[in-house]
Amino acid sequence: QVQLVESGGGLVQTGGSLRLSCAATGRAFSSLTVAWFRQAPGKEREFVAGGSVVSGDYAVAVKGRFTVSRDNAMNTVYLQMNSLKPEDTAVYYCAARGGALIKSGPSEYTYWGQGTQVTVSS
Repeated sequence: QVQLVESGGGLVQTGGSLRLSCAATGRAFSSLTVAWFRQAPGKEREFVAGGSVVSGDYAVAVKGRFTVSRDNAMNTVYLQMNSLKPEDTAVYYCAARGGALIKSGPSEYTYWGQGTQVTVSS
């Protein structure tokens, strides 16, 4: 069993930055692939970025602005978000799955955090 807890969301102006954290407890963290998803009101949950022990992947909408990193010693994955835009406003979730493959479909992930709100004002 894995528990995920996100933090770091908040309100920021257009062009600003935030860093989200996802702290994991339970199963060996180094064996997990962890991804970030987001869901805006009235929209489906969408893949944002993912990081495994061997690679990273990003949605086109955030590539070049967001960076995912992980600290295995701290059992934590981070999402650094720069040059934020109003369309980045959403609840951001971290999710985890076993193995080293980064998947973009929410159904591929077994464990989910509770989400953290990110609001970008124009």
